[in-house]
Amino acid sequence: MANRTKKQKTRIEDIRRVELIDAAHRIFLRDGLKGLTTTRICHEAGMSQGILTYYFRDKEEVLFEMVRMNHRILMEEVVIHLKRAETRWDRLNAIIDGNFPERRFDLPTARAWISLFAEASHNANYARLLRPYYPRLRSNLGVALRPFVERERANSFIRGFSAMVDGLWLRKGDPDSDISVAEARQLLQDYSIRMLDPEVIAAMKKTPA
Repeated sequence: MANRTKKQKTRIEDIRRVELIDAAHRIFLRDGLKGLTTTRICHEAGMSQGILTYYFRDKEEVLFEMVRMNHRILMEEVVIHLKRAETRWDRLNAIIDGNFPERRFDLPTARAWISLFAEASHNANYARLLRPYYPRLRSNLGVALRPFVERERANSFIRGFSAMVDGLWLRKGDPDSDISVAEARQLLQDYSIRMLDPEVIAAMKKTPA
Protein backbone atom coordinates (compact mmCIF):
# COMPACT_ATOMS: atom_id res chain seq x y z
CA MET A 1 0.00 0.00 0.00
CA ALA A 2 2.81 2.40 0.88
CA ASN A 3 4.52 1.64 -2.44
CA ARG A 4 1.29 2.33 -4.35
CA THR A 5 0.84 5.65 -2.50
CA LYS A 6 4.40 6.63 -3.35
CA LYS A 7 3.86 5.80 -7.04
CA GLN A 8 0.61 7.76 -7.10
CA LYS A 9 2.34 10.75 -5.51
CA THR A 10 5.16 10.56 -8.06
CA ARG A 11 2.63 10.36 -10.89
CA ILE A 12 0.77 13.42 -9.62
CA GLU A 13 4.03 15.34 -9.28
CA ASP A 14 4.96 14.43 -12.87
CA ILE A 15 1.56 15.63 -14.10
CA ARG A 16 1.86 18.92 -12.20
CA ARG A 17 5.34 19.52 -13.58
CA VAL A 18 4.12 18.97 -17.15
CA GLU A 19 1.15 21.28 -16.56
CA LEU A 20 3.46 24.04 -15.31
CA ILE A 21 5.83 23.57 -18.25
CA ASP A 22 2.91 23.71 -20.70
CA ALA A 23 1.59 26.84 -19.00
CA ALA A 24 5.02 28.47 -19.24
CA HIS A 25 5.16 27.54 -22.92
CA ARG A 26 1.80 29.16 -23.64
CA ILE A 27 2.91 32.38 -21.93
CA PHE A 28 6.26 32.22 -23.73
CA LEU A 29 4.56 32.02 -27.14
CA ARG A 30 2.07 34.75 -26.24
CA ASP A 31 4.28 37.24 -24.43
CA GLY A 32 7.89 36.19 -24.96
CA LEU A 33 10.53 35.61 -22.34
CA LYS A 34 9.80 38.76 -20.33
CA GLY A 35 6.21 37.63 -19.79
CA LEU A 36 7.34 34.59 -17.81
CA THR A 37 6.86 35.21 -14.11
CA THR A 38 6.21 32.69 -11.38
CA THR A 39 2.83 34.26 -10.64
CA ARG A 40 1.71 34.21 -14.27
CA ILE A 41 2.84 30.62 -14.81
CA CYS A 42 0.87 29.43 -11.76
CA HIS A 43 -2.19 31.41 -12.83
CA GLU A 44 -2.00 30.05 -16.38
CA ALA A 45 -1.75 26.51 -15.02
CA GLY A 46 -4.74 27.09 -12.72
CA MET A 47 -2.67 26.51 -9.59
CA SER A 48 -2.25 28.52 -6.44
CA GLN A 49 0.39 31.24 -6.46
CA GLY A 50 3.81 30.02 -5.40
CA ILE A 51 3.17 26.31 -6.03
CA LEU A 52 5.79 26.38 -8.80
CA THR A 53 8.59 26.37 -6.24
CA TYR A 54 7.21 23.12 -4.79
CA TYR A 55 7.78 21.26 -8.07
CA PHE A 56 10.78 23.22 -9.40
CA ARG A 57 13.75 24.95 -7.83
CA ASP A 58 12.82 28.22 -9.48
CA LYS A 59 11.45 29.82 -12.66
CA GLU A 60 14.76 29.19 -14.45
CA GLU A 61 14.31 25.42 -14.09
CA VAL A 62 10.84 25.68 -15.65
CA LEU A 63 12.33 27.65 -18.54
CA PHE A 64 15.07 25.06 -18.99
CA GLU A 65 12.53 22.22 -19.13
CA MET A 66 10.33 24.21 -21.51
CA VAL A 67 13.21 24.84 -23.94
CA ARG A 68 14.26 21.21 -23.70
CA MET A 69 10.68 20.20 -24.52
CA ASN A 70 10.71 22.45 -27.59
CA HIS A 71 14.04 21.05 -28.76
CA ARG A 72 12.58 17.57 -28.39
CA ILE A 73 9.51 18.55 -30.40
CA LEU A 74 11.70 20.01 -33.15
CA MET A 75 13.90 16.92 -33.18
CA GLU A 76 10.81 14.73 -33.43
CA GLU A 77 9.74 16.75 -36.48
CA VAL A 78 13.15 16.19 -38.05
CA VAL A 79 13.11 12.48 -37.19
CA ILE A 80 9.63 12.03 -38.72
CA HIS A 81 10.90 13.51 -41.99
CA LEU A 82 14.19 11.59 -41.83
CA LYS A 83 12.34 8.28 -41.54
CA ARG A 84 10.74 8.97 -44.92
CA ALA A 85 14.08 9.77 -46.58
CA GLU A 86 15.31 7.21 -49.09
CA THR A 87 18.49 8.98 -50.25
CA ARG A 88 21.07 11.40 -48.81
CA TRP A 89 19.44 14.20 -50.81
CA ASP A 90 16.09 13.28 -49.28
CA ARG A 91 17.82 13.40 -45.89
CA LEU A 92 19.04 16.96 -46.50
CA ASN A 93 15.54 18.05 -47.49
CA ALA A 94 14.10 16.25 -44.46
CA ILE A 95 16.33 18.38 -42.22
CA ILE A 96 15.03 21.49 -44.00
CA ASP A 97 11.40 20.45 -43.61
CA GLY A 98 11.88 19.48 -39.97
CA ASN A 99 13.34 22.89 -39.08
CA PHE A 100 10.25 24.61 -40.50
CA PRO A 101 7.30 22.60 -39.15
CA GLU A 102 3.96 23.39 -40.74
CA ARG A 103 2.14 23.93 -37.45
CA ARG A 104 4.84 25.96 -35.70
CA PHE A 105 6.24 28.35 -38.29
CA ASP A 106 4.18 31.32 -37.15
CA LEU A 107 4.62 34.82 -35.75
CA PRO A 108 4.08 34.04 -32.02
CA THR A 109 6.57 31.14 -32.06
CA ALA A 110 9.16 33.16 -33.98
CA ARG A 111 8.87 36.21 -31.73
CA ALA A 112 9.09 34.10 -28.58
CA TRP A 113 12.31 32.44 -29.72
CA ILE A 114 13.78 35.75 -30.85
CA SER A 115 13.23 37.07 -27.32
CA LEU A 116 15.09 34.08 -25.88
CA PHE A 117 18.00 34.44 -28.31
CA ALA A 118 18.24 38.15 -27.49
CA GLU A 119 18.38 37.40 -23.77
CA ALA A 120 20.95 34.64 -24.32
CA SER A 121 23.40 37.18 -25.73
CA HIS A 122 24.08 38.45 -22.20
CA ASN A 123 22.75 35.64 -20.00
CA ALA A 124 24.94 32.53 -19.73
CA ASN A 125 22.11 30.35 -18.42
CA TYR A 126 19.88 31.14 -21.39
CA ALA A 127 22.80 30.64 -23.77
CA ARG A 128 23.30 27.19 -22.27
CA LEU A 129 19.69 26.32 -23.04
CA LEU A 130 20.18 27.01 -26.74
CA ARG A 131 23.58 25.36 -27.08
CA PRO A 132 22.50 21.76 -27.94
CA TYR A 133 20.62 22.75 -31.11
CA TYR A 134 23.60 23.58 -33.32
CA PRO A 135 25.70 20.44 -32.68
CA ARG A 136 22.62 18.34 -33.45
CA LEU A 137 22.00 20.23 -36.70
CA ARG A 138 25.69 19.90 -37.63
CA SER A 139 25.60 16.17 -36.96
CA ASN A 140 22.48 15.60 -39.06
CA LEU A 141 23.84 17.62 -41.97
CA GLY A 142 27.23 15.91 -41.71
CA VAL A 143 25.61 12.51 -42.23
CA ALA A 144 23.84 13.78 -45.37
CA LEU A 145 27.02 15.28 -46.85
CA ARG A 146 29.56 12.55 -46.08
CA PRO A 147 31.61 11.44 -47.98
CA PHE A 148 30.72 13.68 -50.92
CA VAL A 149 31.93 17.01 -49.50
CA GLU A 150 35.35 17.48 -47.92
CA ARG A 151 35.41 18.70 -44.32
CA GLU A 152 36.31 22.37 -44.78
CA ARG A 153 33.71 22.86 -47.47
CA ALA A 154 31.13 20.96 -45.48
CA ASN A 155 31.79 23.20 -42.47
CA SER A 156 31.27 26.29 -44.63
CA PHE A 157 28.04 24.86 -46.03
CA ILE A 158 26.74 24.01 -42.55
CA ARG A 159 27.54 27.49 -41.19
CA GLY A 160 25.61 29.07 -44.04
CA PHE A 161 22.75 26.61 -43.66
CA SER A 162 22.48 27.34 -39.91
CA ALA A 163 22.59 31.09 -40.54
CA MET A 164 19.77 30.79 -43.07
CA VAL A 165 17.61 28.80 -40.64
CA ASP A 166 18.13 31.50 -37.99
CA GLY A 167 17.54 34.29 -40.50
CA LEU A 168 14.31 32.84 -41.84
CA TRP A 169 12.91 32.46 -38.32
CA LEU A 170 14.00 36.03 -37.61
CA ARG A 171 12.18 37.18 -40.73
CA LYS A 172 9.07 35.30 -39.59
CA GLY A 173 9.21 37.31 -36.36
CA ASP A 174 8.58 40.52 -38.29
CA PRO A 175 4.82 41.21 -38.16
CA ASP A 176 5.03 42.78 -41.63
CA SER A 177 6.61 39.67 -43.14
CA ASP A 178 4.40 37.34 -45.15
CA ILE A 179 6.97 34.58 -45.60
CA SER A 180 5.32 31.15 -45.66
CA VAL A 181 6.69 27.81 -44.53
CA ALA A 182 6.82 26.70 -48.19
CA GLU A 183 8.87 29.77 -49.14
CA ALA A 184 11.25 29.30 -46.20
CA ARG A 185 11.85 25.70 -47.17
CA GLN A 186 12.33 26.62 -50.83
CA LEU A 187 14.90 29.31 -50.00
CA LEU A 188 16.97 26.82 -48.04
CA GLN A 189 16.67 24.21 -50.78
CA ASP A 190 17.83 26.81 -53.33
CA TYR A 191 20.80 27.64 -51.09
CA SER A 192 21.73 23.95 -50.92
CA ILE A 193 21.54 23.57 -54.70
CA ARG A 194 23.70 26.66 -55.28
CA MET A 195 26.33 25.67 -52.71
CA LEU A 196 26.72 22.01 -53.68
CA ASP A 197 28.21 20.90 -56.98
CA PRO A 198 25.83 19.16 -59.45
CA GLU A 199 27.87 15.95 -59.26
CA VAL A 200 27.64 16.00 -55.47
CA ILE A 201 23.86 16.38 -55.62
CA ALA A 202 23.65 13.59 -58.22
CA ALA A 203 25.68 11.29 -55.95
CA MET A 204 23.53 12.17 -52.92
CA LYS A 205 20.39 11.32 -54.90
CA LYS A 206 21.79 7.85 -55.67
CA THR A 207 23.05 7.02 -52.18
CA PRO A 208 20.69 5.46 -49.60
CA ALA A 209 19.91 7.63 -46.58
